[in-house]
Amino acid sequence: MLPSGGGPRDSAPRNLDCTILHVDMDAFFVSVELLDAPQFRGVPVIVGSESSRSVVLSGSYEAREYGVRSAMPMAVARRLCPHAVIIEPHQEKYRKASRRVMAIFAEITDLVEPLSVDEAFLDVKGAIRRLGPPEEIGQLIRHRVETELGITASVGVASSKFVAKIASTRAKPDGLLVIPKDETVPYLHSLPVSALWGVGAKTQQALARLGISTIEDVAQTPPSTLKRALGAAGEHVYRLAWGQDDRTVTPVRAEKSIGAEETFVTDVDSEQVLRTELLRLAHRTASRLRSGGIMCRTVAIKVRYSDFSTLTRSKTLPEPVNSAQLIYAAAASLLTALGPRPMSVRLIGLRAESLEEGAGTMDQLTIDRRDDNWRAAEAALDQVNRKYGQDNVQPARLLPREGKPR
Repeated sequence: MLPSGGGPRDSAPRNLDCTILHVDMDAFFVSVELLDAPQFRGVPVIVGSESSRSVVLSGSYEAREYGVRSAMPMAVARRLCPHAVIIEPHQEKYRKASRRVMAIFAEITDLVEPLSVDEAFLDVKGAIRRLGPPEEIGQLIRHRVETELGITASVGVASSKFVAKIASTRAKPDGLLVIPKDETVPYLHSLPVSALWGVGAKTQQALARLGISTIEDVAQTPPSTLKRALGAAGEHVYRLAWGQDDRTVTPVRAEKSIGAEETFVTDVDSEQVLRTELLRLAHRTASRLRSGGIMCRTVAIKVRYSDFSTLTRSKTLPEPVNSAQLIYAAAASLLTALGPRPMSVRLIGLRAESLEEGAGTMDQLTIDRRDDNWRAAEAALDQVNRKYGQDNVQPARLLPREGKPR
């Protein structure tokens, strides 16, 4: 492996077949905030709302040493690290910094696939003659991000997206790691199974019951055994264990969000009606996501009261999703977090934001049969509604009830 700063095979341009880069900003939201608050450098910092019901948007590496993680409930993070500095998030700052980062990427190559505001895949094959080998391009990107924005980035260089993502994670913070194509399998087989992109806690537990703790263990297990233990995810895990990932870098579409909203005929006080409408909007939004091959990382709701005052709240999810049930769960939690409503509701809306190509992501693998059931049910809904028209089949909770408001 070739880490930042060179290595034993650093004397001549190499790895010209490793043209996929994964570039990931280091503690992006914290880093952007510290540009305006440099006095907090070197101490635990958490970006998130002071509210105990909110979640951590980002933690500095000093805070992570105490177990603080993104998407963790703020109440838990404050117990783990009570002396941390809490900074309220400023979304416009992050959007501005993200645009500058993406502009740097666009000057390197046309093949840029953003995954979120602070990370992207780049295919630099067409830039090698102009800028040098992939490793040098990765170092150039890191240098430009640091000098032009004042924040740091980690870069993974490999022959596939999956392996480049692993490399950038292993290079953090503020590093670069090249995994040569001919060393990919040996390198993967030296890692724990948790390094596989998309393998979560439940999948790890199922693999542990088979005595599997490393990626090499997965690779040496018959695919049929993995399929019995993990269902359809078994074959996927097996392919990743051998470094098999033929996805290309696909520039992301311009669409920024997908959603829907409902203005009630009469203002609504009923919690049940509001939640039912959120479920309807979640199914409508998820169907559009799936039909476009898109996933979202952020779910937002809008609530407009009878006096036309409007509140919006959003939640960033640990993994990108396109499931109505997962979108609804996030939206419902946001509605609950608003607390008691001061007046009746005139309008409710739901939006899926931070969109990314579904083909460019790895779903969180799970062996929870309820997840499989929902995936199968929603796929069936898509097929029936494509054939017979939208809303011909829908969850029972959404069926009209006589005498009940929609």
